[in-house]
Amino acid sequence: MFIKPDNWKALSPDEKLAKRLDHMVSLDGINFRDEEAASSYHERVTIIRDAFELKKIPFRIPVIPMIGEYALRYYGLSPYDKMYNQEEAMEAHLKFNMEFQPDNTSYTDAFSGRLFEILDYKLIKWPGHGVPKESGYQVVEREYMTADEYSHLMNDPSDFLMHKYLPRIFGSMSPLANLPVLTHNLYGIGPMTFLPFSTPEVKELLEKLLKAGEESARVMEITKRAAVKSKEAGFPILMEASGTAPFDALSDTLRGTKGIMMDLYRRPDTVTDACEKFVPMMLEMATAAGDRSDSPMVLIPLHKGDDNHMSVAQFERFYWPTLKKLMLGMIEEGLIPVPFAEGSYNHRLEIISDFPKGKCIWYFDRTDMHRAKDILKDVCCIMGNVPTSLMLAGTPDDIRAYCKDLIDFCGRGGGFILTSGASIDYSKPQNVRALIDFCKEYGVYR
Repeated sequence: MFIKPDNWKALSPDEKLAKRLDHMVSLDGINFRDEEAASSYHERVTIIRDAFELKKIPFRIPVIPMIGEYALRYYGLSPYDKMYNQEEAMEAHLKFNMEFQPDNTSYTDAFSGRLFEILDYKLIKWPGHGVPKESGYQVVEREYMTADEYSHLMNDPSDFLMHKYLPRIFGSMSPLANLPVLTHNLYGIGPMTFLPFSTPEVKELLEKLLKAGEESARVMEITKRAAVKSKEAGFPILMEASGTAPFDALSDTLRGTKGIMMDLYRRPDTVTDACEKFVPMMLEMATAAGDRSDSPMVLIPLHKGDDNHMSVAQFERFYWPTLKKLMLGMIEEGLIPVPFAEGSYNHRLEIISDFPKGKCIWYFDRTDMHRAKDILKDVCCIMGNVPTSLMLAGTPDDIRAYCKDLIDFCGRGGGFILTSGASIDYSKPQNVRALIDFCKEYGVYR
């Protein structure tokens, strides 16, 4: 974990970033398994830093595929094991690193089906609980915030979360809806304030929260050990931290897709006000996540800003202004925003190019990478975008041909990281090898 120096607040954004990057490439505190692991770690973090900063061309192009649940399936496990057999799941990711040798660790946070069961989580269906053990989790999208609750959310977000949102997404937390409103006790606290805590329902909730805390601590310890093992084997953890675009925070699990799209027409000013309200909250969350990580990179999956979800005019009004503020706020803290442009961003490239040079990394899924390179080459490093469909149905020759085109065009002058367009969960092993091995062989700058 990065430790901020005592004079942190006095440092400029560039100085803060340099401190974080120096920590990322430092070998201090890592008990490498051997000299080869130490050398590999140093090479990986160095080429990634060089690709990001746009100051010099790295030794070679980094390759960091988003493997998702591929390692689980490859080593005979299932998404169910990620939820209930975390030790085995984390070991599978380490095995993948050692066998396939990507430039980042495939380590990922462990999830806990037991935790979700304790809390009676309604927001997703997970393997063995609503979907087959062989399937990934599925989000259950509903309007968990109604249209007439915008004012409650914006006037007192914490109260809204406690009395409305949490009871709706966690069955075990339904008693929260009956707890007193804290602001009603600003002028004095008496017996009535604590009376609801005497009910059997609240007592049961507190017991479940204790169990949830214990389960969370158990899983996080497994995650921590997996991270240490990965680094000791020579694999940096590049995007351990994540953030959320304000519009997505509002639309994903509060209003839902249908609700937010109707709101764009029925209450557009309310939507923009809510997104603005979310900026400091999303910035605080992203910064806290970045502070806990050894890498300054913070992944921001973008869910509803693509070409198919909204028009260019809507993107410019509802999505980009607060996402840009979030990213600039992260940069002020020395972090590297990595917005993951899910879907196509072909009609957004000129808009997002209005950004300080060398301060972020754009990760593209289905965007035209040639246009992205042409427009953003002097703005930022880009990542992308071997299609998951090709990884599943193509041949190694298809993969090599696609990678060659990306390397030849997007790799010119540096500022490029090769990766898959999205998670490669069901890919053919020979295609995964082709992706990584070809980049390491062909992607060397000569």
